[in-house]
Amino acid sequence: MNQQVSVPESAVGASSTSGTVSRRRQWGSEKRSEPLSIVHPAPSRRKVALGRLAIVVTILGWVAYVVSTILRELAENPSASFRFQLEAVFYLVVVTFLTFSALMYLLARQGALYRFRDHRRVPRGELDRHFARYDESITVLVPSYAEEPEVVRATLWSAALQEFPNLRVTLLLDDPPFPTDPGVLARLEATRALAAEIEGRLLEPSMRFTSALSAYQERLASDTPASGELPRLIAEYEAAAVWLETMAENETVGDHVDEFFVDLVLMGLARELRLTVLALTAADAQHAAPDPDRMVELYVRLARIFTASMNTFERKLYASLSHEANKAMNLNAYISLMGGRWHKEKAANGVVLRPATEHHVDDLEIPDSTYLLTLDADSLLLRDYCLRLVHLLESPGNERVAVTQTPYSSFRGAPTRIERVAGATTDIQHILHQGMTYYGATFWVGANAVIRKRAIEDIVEVESVGGFDIKTYIQDRTVIEDTESSVDLGTHGWTLVNYPERLSYSATPPDFGSLVVQRRRWANGGLLILPKLWNQMRERKHRRERILAREILLRVNYMASIAWASFGLLFLLGYPYDSRLLSPLVFITALPYFLAMGSDLRDCGHRFSDIFRIYGFNIVLLPVNLAGVLKSVQQAFTGEKIPFVRTPKVKDRTAAPALYVVVPFLIVAYSLFTVWRDVVSENWGNAAFALLNALLAFYAIRAYIGLKNSAVDMVLGVLNWLHVAPREPRQQPSPVIDKAPEEADWEAILYHGDRRLNRDMRQGNDRRRRISVR
Repeated sequence: MNQQVSVPESAVGASSTSGTVSRRRQWGSEKRSEPLSIVHPAPSRRKVALGRLAIVVTILGWVAYVVSTILRELAENPSASFRFQLEAVFYLVVVTFLTFSALMYLLARQGALYRFRDHRRVPRGELDRHFARYDESITVLVPSYAEEPEVVRATLWSAALQEFPNLRVTLLLDDPPFPTDPGVLARLEATRALAAEIEGRLLEPSMRFTSALSAYQERLASDTPASGELPRLIAEYEAAAVWLETMAENETVGDHVDEFFVDLVLMGLARELRLTVLALTAADAQHAAPDPDRMVELYVRLARIFTASMNTFERKLYASLSHEANKAMNLNAYISLMGGRWHKEKAANGVVLRPATEHHVDDLEIPDSTYLLTLDADSLLLRDYCLRLVHLLESPGNERVAVTQTPYSSFRGAPTRIERVAGATTDIQHILHQGMTYYGATFWVGANAVIRKRAIEDIVEVESVGGFDIKTYIQDRTVIEDTESSVDLGTHGWTLVNYPERLSYSATPPDFGSLVVQRRRWANGGLLILPKLWNQMRERKHRRERILAREILLRVNYMASIAWASFGLLFLLGYPYDSRLLSPLVFITALPYFLAMGSDLRDCGHRFSDIFRIYGFNIVLLPVNLAGVLKSVQQAFTGEKIPFVRTPKVKDRTAAPALYVVVPFLIVAYSLFTVWRDVVSENWGNAAFALLNALLAFYAIRAYIGLKNSAVDMVLGVLNWLHVAPREPRQQPSPVIDKAPEEADWEAILYHGDRRLNRDMRQGNDRRRRISVR
């Protein structure tokens, strides 16, 4: 169980008007708060060449190790013990799998370098022209469960300010709709009010700029002289920039995420509008002006920035929709209703939705749209995310692209060490996902993605539950629903593409407890999806599509590398391998991987030395990853779905399960024991490796968990283990047939029919039978 506890590291900081508290900055936290450039710098020819060299050195190093160490030892020692031979085979398997993962990193990274080198940003004018007379629509879906209203508010604003025509933003609230706790109810009501609040704030600028557009079009249609048109347009852009700047000034900045929202979402858009003001002012000074069509496009842009339809939907208010506790079914419930009008009908088990045959006052009408944008409630989009990604989908040759996104980056200026290093791994993953697109091995990363709705209609599955059709577009069989949906789309002939820019950002868990929840979920499910991948390959081969080996290898590594890397690291840490199996070639084989990662970290604004911190970070997360892998194995054997656990997003620290805190200490202790044992036996290579593991693991415990926090979590773990919840008294329901007519639930009897009545009759008969026996 995750527990929220107050600790010194989340002590009082700068408070906001909403009552939230910022975290106190730790020593070693991230000082840089400005984000990286939206467009990746083009890599030099030297960097590309070194990337190729790294791949070659890794392959040759592994081959040299196999020949010079494993094969030589087995050939020169034909009478070696069976134990040594078995150790040699297992050690080779471990080294091979770890080398394979390193090679896939280098391969994906090389693909990313090629994409960054060749990418050319679509000019602003081309976007304006493409969307000038545009009739398609997009619906932004923001699934939310127990989120802080301030977090959701920033996400909704970043979606509402997307300059896209026919923009509809829907908050999919998944909280229990009728909480009894006053604090929870207050938070829920505050979240429910966000959509109306934002739409109300946008109403004034939206009406102003829409009226300005209409007035200009009327003047244009009536051939009114164009004198003074350019100053009017400049004034409108000036007013839009001032509106955004005023809003930014009134925002309360409590942490680095708030700072990002103000500086990049609000002021970033304001700066772009002021750049347009500069261009128009220069044109006016030079007695020039854009042509009338371009003027219309500029007016249209202003009107669209501030026009959005905002609403909230709660699936748990309706008994006819799935209440499965996961993000996928929250999305599926709403998508299944799109494009229809639904009548709310009161039934014994709640309100059900039925297709409306007549128009009623309380009918629920949900418009359809060409595109969907799924956006996590703790993510932020930059201003032209929708424009650029939909433009990509509608470019020639991309007709079969189902999903496109910019894999999210981390917010800069993390106040805690663990958030900084976790953010560094997030930024590395951004690069790798870009490279996987180069080889056609893109996976959907669920924090933010633009989806062609027609594509997910191809993979929908319909199941009848209790007389109602439950549609599943995004599978919830595993807790990594985005990965499984990527495979499903590929099976039906669709592809996925990552856009090579930084246009989206998402929160990183700020403490070890919440990180445990996230990474355990990420480690669970990949093995279960592998059979689907083989089915996809078979279907594509049947369609005579070209399938390259590197795509298959990258996909398999993405889904299964956590499993073999975790078990491989466990064997290296725990088993005393014979020193004859060690060789400097193993180090040489791994060196290009670490050097490349250090270079990537530096390019992302982090430190080259973070490669050591990430290594220690992975040691600490070893029990978490193993638990996720074992959960996958459990689900494979039992067929029982693993519950979806959302990452806690709280201002205080989330306590970690005691087991995940104890095991890293055991790793340190065992590594020190290994050092002593290898020094005594003069096995210096193993001793050095064990000492490095002990030092980095202890540093990670102290930096990312904290010694005091570790003690607190262990004590809480013991108390939870000793605590036994009192058994609630078993209540026997009163049979319906024994109730007086004034008391019977006639609606339930009529709705449920003989199922409930038969049960109650059986209970009544049993009771009468017991009475007759007495």
